[in-house]
Formats: sequence, C-alpha cells, structure tokens
Amino acid sequence: MLKIAFHPIYKHPLPEGHRFPMLKYELLPEQLIYEGTCTEDNFFEPEIPLDDNILRVHTKAYVQDLKQLTLDKRAARKIGFPLSQSLVEREVIIADGTIKASEYTLQYGIAMNIAGGTHHAYTNRGEAFCLLNDQAIGARFLKHKKLADKILIVDLDVHQGNGTAEIFEKDKSVFTFSMHGKANYPFKKEQGDLDIALENDTDDDTYLNILYDVLPKLIEQEQPDFIYYLCGVDVIATDKLGKLGMSVEGCKKRDQFVLETCKTNHIPVMCSMGGGYSPDIKTIVEAHANTFRLAQNIFF
Repeated sequence: MLKIAFHPIYKHPLPEGHRFPMLKYELLPEQLIYEGTCTEDNFFEPEIPLDDNILRVHTKAYVQDLKQLTLDKRAARKIGFPLSQSLVEREVIIADGTIKASEYTLQYGIAMNIAGGTHHAYTNRGEAFCLLNDQAIGARFLKHKKLADKILIVDLDVHQGNGTAEIFEKDKSVFTFSMHGKANYPFKKEQGDLDIALENDTDDDTYLNILYDVLPKLIEQEQPDFIYYLCGVDVIATDKLGKLGMSVEGCKKRDQFVLETCKTNHIPVMCSMGGGYSPDIKTIVEAHANTFRLAQNIFF
C-alpha cells in the first residue's frame, strides 16, 4: 500500500503573502481522494520526532535557537517565513513524516511526503523557506538504524539542493545528485557529488535526454540501496520561481522515469514533493498529483 505523510499542520495558515504556496498542501490530498487515486487509508499523520533524529543533521545550537525562537534577525530573514512556534512545529513534523515514510518505503518499495524537500536547510542555518532538511534527517536515521548502507539523493527541484550538498559534503555513504536551473537560486551553488546546471528555458526533450543518460549510469556506479527523490514541480515553464521550460507532461515523464528506474532496479524510493509555484494552483496540484498517480500505477 502506498503510504503518504500528511498532517493538518502542513496547511497551517501563514501571514498574508505566504498563503498561496501553502494551498497545495490542502488541495492535493483532497484531489487524490476525490479522483480515487488514494483513500484515507493511504495517509498517515507524522508527529513530533525525537530530538536525536534532528541532531544527527543539525547543530544543537541551531535547533535550540529555532525552538526557543532566538535566531538572530539576519538568520530569521534568510528563512523567508516569519519565525513562529507553529512554523517550527510544522517543520519538525514534516521531518518526522519523511522519517516514517522512509520506514514505510522499506516495507512497500515506495512512500511519500505531501510536504518536505526542504533542501536549502544547512547543518547550522535555514534558507529559502527551509528550516530543517527532511531528507537529510531521513537519510541519517536510516544510517543510524543500519537500514541502508549507500543512499542516493536525486534532487530534481529547479533549485540546487545547496543545504543537502553541504550536509553530506564529507559523507561518502550519501551521494547527492542535483539537476537544477543554472540561473536559479541559490546564486552561489554548493559543490554536491554531481551537479548538472541547466540553461534557462530548457525544454522537455533536452531535460529528459540528460536524465535518461545520467541516472542509470549513476545507479550502476554508486549501487545505492535506498533513494530519496525530491520531485519539485517548479521545473515547469509557468513557475514563478523557476526559469526552465518544461511542460506538465514532461514533468510527468521525468517522474515516471525515476520511479520506473527505482522499481526496475529494486531500490526503495522515498519521495518529498519540493517546490511548485505556478500562478494557477490547478497546475501545481495536477503536476504533483501525477507523481502520486505514477507511484500507484508503477508500484501497486
């Protein structure tokens, strides 16, 4: 059974100007249930995780500053959201969603988090709407529990996973692969294990041909026994924060290839949704919903 992390706090209202990107967390589960892709049984509610799970990735001082709301003003501004107790609680629950989804992935071959993909969070700071790095926390959890030996992070959000690259810079048991817009944030990229920077307006064929060539070779080279997939839909041409030129159908083909490749190679894959900021909320929901539809069709 496809298991999906979702908690009501994912859609917690934010101050004016921040609400639109949050709408997808409310609409996406409703759409999946309405169309019959999922039922209520597919969803589980994450909780507040143990601090130990977070501290395997993030420094104690940074986590304390988040929980006590004592980040200095400059650090808080970099996050982009007004810092609040409810926002911090939301982030730690998202992290738990990815931890628990990682365990479900080992059981079912795939599991998903409606939220997550907070790849701009570093060991000691947050950036760009990311406070805690959920997939890094999940990866370190699996390593700590000896549930995975070699982990591959496939980050296909339009923005480079700079925080993820920094976290695993010296950890050879986790390989970071980011394929992103060259001219997109972050403007100063970190050095991941494999970074592919794409030109503005990269179309479906160009994007997919690169992915079709790179991913199988990477799996053959690294021999991962677990994959984290960050499947942001901000690669679509209409995205307000992206500069690539893909269609919704091209984004769907991207997801199909990644999931089929994982299935064919018998590699468990955990998916976090990442970004999506097209002006029409229907476009965002449809692009994200495709990932869940494919997961059901390919794995179950």
